[in-house]
Amino acid sequence: MIRNLKLIAALILMYAIALPTAQSQNLEYPSTTKTDQVDDYFGVEVQDPYRWLEDDQSDETAAWVTEQNKLTFGYLNQLEDRSAIAERLTQIWNYPKYGTPWKDGDHYFYFLNNGVQNQSVLYYSKSLSEDAKVFIDPNKFSDDGTISLTSISVSNDGKFMGYGISKGGSDWNEYFIKDIETNTLLKDHLKWIKFSGMAWEGNGFYYNKYPEPAEGTKLSAENESMQIYYHKVGDDQANDRLIYEDKEHPKRYFGASVSDDERFLIISGGESTSGNDVQIRDLNSPSDELVRIVSGFDSDFNFIGNVGNDLYFSTNNGASKNRIIKIDFANPKKENWKDVIAESDDLLQSVRMVGGKFVTVYLKDASSRIKVFNKDGQFENDVKLPGIGTAGLGRTNKTDTEVFFSHRSFTSPSAIYRYDLASKVSSEYLKPELAYNPDDYTTKQVFYKSKDGTKIPMFITHKKGIELDGNNPTLLYGYGGFDISITPSYRTENIIFLEQGGIYASANMRGGGEYGKEWHDAGTKLQKQNVFDDFIAGAEYLIANKYTNSSKLAISGRSNGGLLVGACMTQRPDLYRVALPAVGVMDMLRFHKFTIGWAWTGDYGSSDNEDEFKALYAYSPLHNIKKGVSYPATMVTTADHDDRVVPAHSFKFISELQDKHEGDLPVLIRIDVKAGHGAGKPTSMKIAESADIFAFVFHHLGMKYQATKQ
Repeated sequence: MIRNLKLIAALILMYAIALPTAQSQNLEYPSTTKTDQVDDYFGVEVQDPYRWLEDDQSDETAAWVTEQNKLTFGYLNQLEDRSAIAERLTQIWNYPKYGTPWKDGDHYFYFLNNGVQNQSVLYYSKSLSEDAKVFIDPNKFSDDGTISLTSISVSNDGKFMGYGISKGGSDWNEYFIKDIETNTLLKDHLKWIKFSGMAWEGNGFYYNKYPEPAEGTKLSAENESMQIYYHKVGDDQANDRLIYEDKEHPKRYFGASVSDDERFLIISGGESTSGNDVQIRDLNSPSDELVRIVSGFDSDFNFIGNVGNDLYFSTNNGASKNRIIKIDFANPKKENWKDVIAESDDLLQSVRMVGGKFVTVYLKDASSRIKVFNKDGQFENDVKLPGIGTAGLGRTNKTDTEVFFSHRSFTSPSAIYRYDLASKVSSEYLKPELAYNPDDYTTKQVFYKSKDGTKIPMFITHKKGIELDGNNPTLLYGYGGFDISITPSYRTENIIFLEQGGIYASANMRGGGEYGKEWHDAGTKLQKQNVFDDFIAGAEYLIANKYTNSSKLAISGRSNGGLLVGACMTQRPDLYRVALPAVGVMDMLRFHKFTIGWAWTGDYGSSDNEDEFKALYAYSPLHNIKKGVSYPATMVTTADHDDRVVPAHSFKFISELQDKHEGDLPVLIRIDVKAGHGAGKPTSMKIAESADIFAFVFHHLGMKYQATKQ
């Protein structure tokens, strides 16, 4: 389909200009061919009439995409507030966005987007007081900004930087190397890399790659047989040394890291998105022996650093909310492990070993706290933060005497702070200048009861002084999966909704990581319905407490959150006016058959297991659309290069929805071209997509855009 979709961008623009005004009630959806495909799952026959849309290389799929985008962009083009929303979004977006600075070798590095550049630029300098120079400008990778910088890693001697790029938003990466002092690109070029970092040792680094996929399958074929290689600077990739593979378990994946002193190679392996084993090689030893430190995949172990033979890990083994342990490499058996920082009532989210301290980020009810402990794990002090929000520690080295960190909220993008380890004082380093006043808004946290009585936290943000009369347009967002914590996060596009009197709510359902392993487990496999119950209860809370009503409520989520929206709109179509499932996992019976989908069975289960099939079939969005039901106004969003959640999920879902939906509200799909799951998407495409989404939301929630005073 990629070869056929190259013309679609031009077609979209043509259709958006040429189509006449269409009303929701007389939309004519494209005719989507049905086949007689039927699968048998443990005696249950399941129809799959749109199986042919899984073929992303066919001319038929390309033609279908063209017709769907023709309808969608024609509809969006006649929404009167669309251009005004796009203009205001561009104004809000247009401020300098600085990344958190860090030091590697003799240089400081930081990212900066001057406003609406498609990609942020990497700068470097010998000190933070001198003018920085451009080191890598991803905007020069392509004319349209669709080739992005995905990862960077500096060699331990500070001489080289390895970096990865992605084309069109794909998870596939290519690696390159630059000489830092001369800022020159070396000849190294590595391909077929996915889900990898660069772990430097000596004059090279360890990385993960997969075998080159068959022609025409790179965006859909299952990813199997990951290998770890070592690449020496200046060598051809064909000469890279194979370090590790597991032929008996082709669906396991691995990660390689190297301790700061280049003493240890740490290899972690997993079978799903949580739980890993750990093997370690002493690089000072002439032997290539890997010592297995952790077996099995029941717990998470994250390497923090080492001091001599002492290896430090954060883990949820025996501690649902995580603890820090010390393992002596010479005596690595579990009975010899020692607690350094014990589990607390709050979730330990991240750790840095720096300046002889442990600098940590904890979550308390999904909001960040930074705490400092000494080398023995004794608490020293809290680092003051501005309020409810999310803190992120910058890159550090063990010898640093300062730590830069960011802090953001629902209405303020990341400000950067510097914490001095000696004085224990933090100070504001950079704060963005915005085209609106964040102080005009307020955020509070509420707790409501889910269907089974479990207390669920939810953040609610709106203009100060808003009247709770039950008639406010409201957008409810959620995720609820994969042990991922949804903390206060700034999304530029949400500001325009808040400016126009909207209420933004973010719920923290089970399945996420906000309260540790038990919270996550309570929203997985046979208990996945808890997540949807939690979200539905959040919508009911907003209505019962006079924030909004069903005719003014929109729901939104991406990826696993797209599944959330798909499941909730099919289970309670009466509860919402608008549904926005983005890049969602919609076919719960076949998700594990594409790219990295097999790794999600740890969260979802698999249709290959009878009990798990029954649970999946009961909520799978694709399989629970009912004939004759009036569904919310729906705009599904996906992209042609999404090889994380392949677009077939969205293609099949919207086909089924358009066939069975019988209400007056539109059910549409918006398909981006030369874009992927979301990472690396150029700013121009982000603004265009956000403008379309909010024009759709405004129209169906009865909002009229009012110009904002500057």
